[in-house]
Amino acid sequence: MNDQEWSARSVESIFGAEGYTVLRAYTGTQALQRAAETMPDVFILDRQLPDVDGAEICRRLRADPRYGATTPIIITTAGQAGRSQRLEAYAAGAWDFIGQPIDGETLLLKVRTFLDAKRALDEVRADAFLDEATGLYTPRGLALRAREIASEAGRRHQSLTCIVFSPESPAFETAVASAESLVLEIGRFFRSSGRAADAVGRLGPLEFGVIAPATSPIGAAQIVERLETAIAGSAGSLAPDTGRLKLRAGYFGCQDFAEEALDPIIMIERAGAALRNGASVPASARE
Repeated sequence: MNDQEWSARSVESIFGAEGYTVLRAYTGTQALQRAAETMPDVFILDRQLPDVDGAEICRRLRADPRYGATTPIIITTAGQAGRSQRLEAYAAGAWDFIGQPIDGETLLLKVRTFLDAKRALDEVRADAFLDEATGLYTPRGLALRAREIASEAGRRHQSLTCIVFSPESPAFETAVASAESLVLEIGRFFRSSGRAADAVGRLGPLEFGVIAPATSPIGAAQIVERLETAIAGSAGSLAPDTGRLKLRAGYFGCQDFAEEALDPIIMIERAGAALRNGASVPASARE
């Protein structure tokens, strides 16, 4: 067993005993795949990975809109951490760079502190109303605006539909530059071409929600089609190997919102469930 393997098992044992779930990856490629699947709260990367340098993996994670600068990343290296290596790690976006052997207790305390900072940053962002990258509503902002729209729709006995959508192409799950460009493109579309009556928010890294008054589920599907068409010209640069961009969408709508007395947050949840269950229009949706 080499020093890296011993350190990895030691870290896994220490964090596991404290109630943390530890996922191991043995290559940089595997680390990126698991990151996309599980969305870890913190990364501990070995600088000497067999296929990709740990600093390069850090740069790729930092460029991914699912993580950004608020996810703690620690890079470790065999032996003492030299100045040039340390500077490279910090330039790549690492929060810390440490040499082996690793002091497990010190690392555990650092991770606790880093995670406390991450949670505080996440709470500040959650309290904000607008998403910094897209200019669309945050989940909290969308929830507040949705209640305002729903109240008006109830007074006017209007239909009200919620749409939740995300890219269909699996290429966007790993193509970091494409994912970031797509997010910005969606934000530009709704800011410039979206209906003034609608409320649009970014619910997750690659998931968006629309509250559309006076709109049936069929009309909501047309909104998604308009978005696909609007960014079709950018699809080649966004995903050159995947062809035309397609979006998956889930819908939940009411013909007369006054008769339903639904919390619009429930509508967002049901539209999101329809998206994740692969149902374009759930059975409970009404035109």
